[in-house]
Amino acid sequence: MMLFGLEESTVVALTGGVRSTAGSGPADAAAAADVFARAAWTGISEPGDGAAGLLVQGLGAGPALTAVLDLWTGARLAGALAATGLPLTDDLQALLELALQRWRPRLSSAEVIRSLQQAARASAGLLVPTDAHWPSGVDDLAVHAPIALWWRGIPTALTALSNSIALVGARAATGYGEHVTMEASAGLVDRGFLIVSGAAYGIDGMAHRAALASSGLTVAFLAGGVDRFYPSGHDALLSRIATMGAIISELPCGAAPTKWRFLQRNRLIAAASAATVVLEAGWRSGSLNTAGHAAALGRPLGAVPGPVTSPTSAGCHRLIREYDAVCVSTAAEMAELVGERMLRLTLDLPPADGDTAGFGGRTSEQVRVFDALSTRAARSVTDIARRAGLSMSAVQGSLGALDLEGVVREKETGWVRGR
Repeated sequence: MMLFGLEESTVVALTGGVRSTAGSGPADAAAAADVFARAAWTGISEPGDGAAGLLVQGLGAGPALTAVLDLWTGARLAGALAATGLPLTDDLQALLELALQRWRPRLSSAEVIRSLQQAARASAGLLVPTDAHWPSGVDDLAVHAPIALWWRGIPTALTALSNSIALVGARAATGYGEHVTMEASAGLVDRGFLIVSGAAYGIDGMAHRAALASSGLTVAFLAGGVDRFYPSGHDALLSRIATMGAIISELPCGAAPTKWRFLQRNRLIAAASAATVVLEAGWRSGSLNTAGHAAALGRPLGAVPGPVTSPTSAGCHRLIREYDAVCVSTAAEMAELVGERMLRLTLDLPPADGDTAGFGGRTSEQVRVFDALSTRAARSVTDIARRAGLSMSAVQGSLGALDLEGVVREKETGWVRGR
């Protein structure tokens, strides 16, 4: 049996070399064909290609690749997508015609074979959306989500991405920016967060180093192949991350980083993380691109203020003033950004001595908010959030529930416990 012009046994052998590190090798020819097709798409299309994402989403990676190899026209592809029931646009046919023009020059089974063999030599794996370790946050990118992800590292780091915070900022960082980043990264690791960044010079590199120094987990998203460390000055750092955390890329082994790929890489940093914090950035810093993706995806966004005279903090001030980023200055405040994503557990605790309200039936967030209140001094929502280690929205929701119980009340200057 032939798959994409290759012997079935060849496809199975090639894909098996990049699946052992993902925890589950292809069980049969159909699974191997899907892995091979997704590997091929990472080289045929550029990261974030919405036409490729739509085609793979509608037809499947293998059938979509076969259709392109069989020289289907844009009209025929549009008709096949229409038959799947997906909501489509009027200009779909023209969109696919342009996409075919981009893809066909890259149709080469030799290149796919080379990338799979090179990945196996580098001990790299290929993740697909059905894998247990797939970072589910990237699915929020819809048709612009990655078709597959190449990676090196430990599976634990992939699993921990669900509880991660991205720390990004300027390459030309100041001593102030690097110090704040070091403190933030170490503090977040101590609070159980994984640190995500892009392995660039400056803020990114410091975020990774501080996480490793604190014996924490960190993940670096690259704009080139996972076997081609960039920047070269971070070879040692990326080698450590690949051993103690994970490095991830949409691009096959051997692919070179480009400006476009850096911008597309930023969307993965924002999507894979529970929140994004910009620690130091100029007015036109590339890290603002990551912040834009985070905001578009509805992810919490924070920015660290700096001296008003420092041009390297102008981008952070811009995010706070114009884009409603939350002003954060400590690891505790950064952790508050994702407070509402914490597990909502119902606690069934007996009433404490002298506490007529008790805690039975309340969520963990409600208990933490109640503990942050005083019976005498009224406290603002901001102050309560700081004390409870929760976001302001989580605090407001908990205060509403506690108010309905009658155990808290609002005064002109803030909230207090009910007597």
